[in-house]
Amino acid sequence: MKTYLYLNQLAVLFLFLCSWQETTAMLMAQQTKGVSVPKLENPVNRQYLQHNLRKSHPRLVLNSAIEKDLKRKIKSDPVVKNMYGAIRLNAVSIYDKPLLERIQTGRRLLGVSREMLYRVNMLGMVYRMEKDPAVLKRLNDELVAVCNFTDWNPSHFLDVAEMSLAVSLALDWTKGDLPKATEELAIQSLIEKGIKPSWPGDGKNPDWAYGNNNWNQVCNGGMIAASIAVAETVPDLAAKTIYRALDGIPHALVEYMPDGVYPEGSTYWEYGTGFSVITIAMLESAFGTDFGYGSFPGFKDSALFRLLCNAPTGWYYNFADCGDRRGFNGDGILAWFAYKTGNKAFFEEERFLVPVDKMSKLERLDGSALVWISQYREKDDARLPTAWKGDGSNPIVIFTGEKEDPHRYYFGGKGGRGSVNHGNMDGGSFVFELNGVRWVVDPGNQDYNSLEQTGFDLWSNCQGCERWTLFTKNNFGHSTLTVNEELHAVDGLVTIKDFNNGKTPETTLEMTPAFQGLLRSAQRQFRKDSPVSLTVEDRIEITEDTKLVTWQLTTTADVELVKDGAVLRQDDKSLKIENLSHPGLSMSVVSLYPAPLKLDRQIVGLKRIELRIPAWTVENKKTSIRVRLVEN
Repeated sequence: MKTYLYLNQLAVLFLFLCSWQETTAMLMAQQTKGVSVPKLENPVNRQYLQHNLRKSHPRLVLNSAIEKDLKRKIKSDPVVKNMYGAIRLNAVSIYDKPLLERIQTGRRLLGVSREMLYRVNMLGMVYRMEKDPAVLKRLNDELVAVCNFTDWNPSHFLDVAEMSLAVSLALDWTKGDLPKATEELAIQSLIEKGIKPSWPGDGKNPDWAYGNNNWNQVCNGGMIAASIAVAETVPDLAAKTIYRALDGIPHALVEYMPDGVYPEGSTYWEYGTGFSVITIAMLESAFGTDFGYGSFPGFKDSALFRLLCNAPTGWYYNFADCGDRRGFNGDGILAWFAYKTGNKAFFEEERFLVPVDKMSKLERLDGSALVWISQYREKDDARLPTAWKGDGSNPIVIFTGEKEDPHRYYFGGKGGRGSVNHGNMDGGSFVFELNGVRWVVDPGNQDYNSLEQTGFDLWSNCQGCERWTLFTKNNFGHSTLTVNEELHAVDGLVTIKDFNNGKTPETTLEMTPAFQGLLRSAQRQFRKDSPVSLTVEDRIEITEDTKLVTWQLTTTADVELVKDGAVLRQDDKSLKIENLSHPGLSMSVVSLYPAPLKLDRQIVGLKRIELRIPAWTVENKKTSIRVRLVEN
């Protein structure tokens, strides 16, 4: 398989800190990918902290009024009572575990930081509700253990951020009850191992502070928590750190614009958005305002994106570096959006009411999520759209059936480009489910650490970079078009050209940029032409450089090639793939199991169905490829 090598030179602009006010003022003018970045209200300085920061504790997520209401709801509200029971059960399980040690996995301490955040959320919430001395002792032991680490791994700052949030919550939710020595140790650790490493001594701004991905949300959120926790001890350091965070966060939030699509995929939505909502909750409890964070354009719209990415089979629409399937428990992050909007669709009541011994291990922010679960009041039961599009840097389209659709119809298609955060060369790709089977699959994500340990360069995204040798990342592993057996253009943005959400919804993607001269034009249309079918039509115009156009579909179903198409079989069901446009050409099957490379993800039964169209068969340089997927 040959590829053309395109070398992109990246210019990095370093801004030096003459003072923190001057630097942030300069960065206010910065733009993200040509999009103007709206700013949050940001009055934070030392004087603002002194006059506006809540003096009493708790003040992170909880405050006296919220806590009083929560205690009442635990007794009176079945959902809150059940979820608190689950938190309590999780807290009890922690006693059987050893205290945490500073053990890295590759370049990350992240697993340890996340486990600490989980333990604090479970133990800390139980302590706030019950004031049990045994819980306090365990929280004390946990704090002493992690605060005595030599550091929190600042070279991978996500680790520092999650640990800082954990220690800040533990310190705040036990304020005045821990031994004085532990409180002093925790405060000094937040300053020396948390906040200070976020201000590099070389005068450069950390990349994440004004970045446009989840690192911005997680790291700035962790630094806000730490700064509130130590504000009385180091007010100047706390003020400038919160100021930088409020100034930098919008550079990540623009990625939600305009419609709420999170470009890194649904599981990364949970990560980045989870840290955003807990940061908003901390700002509101500590200052009485979120500084406009929660009303940022596109942010609340992302709840619909998250919900629509949950397919009927339990799979996610797992584009980008997204996990495959959602968990069994209720979505605590989505519950924040239910609280803020009153929309019942975002409140997974049935899952929150599952018997606690049937739930899986709770998520690490679920202790805090109990607060917004308790604050939810139904105001709206909005009907979910059965055809929806979201524009942005990684645009997607979703078609579904009605709520009680007997066929459980689900289609997800996308544009985008490889160079988006956690992106793949998957512009024009799609997934398709019918009758409880995912017939067309996305190969999804694979473990980062196992790749990194081999020296594999997973994170560089130039045209010829190593990332694109993996079939989970390149176009050869996705249900899209490939020309001349070449990679898609890494910066070739595939966009939504038009969209119709009528009785037979359809959308057209402008795919020409993905081929960078190998095609004169390419548009892909998806059309839900019946409750049990999907038609994919590619209208292309070739150039003198076009040699071969390959139509691709990836599946784990069994495949039988038949005249004018193929039949897929899985779980005692079948789906017909009809070649409507090129009856003179037969489809073929390429096995992707075992995968082409040793480092590729191994997906049992994965294969690629191809319809290969030589350029010499295209009359007048134009052709239309029409393929229909229909219940058999």
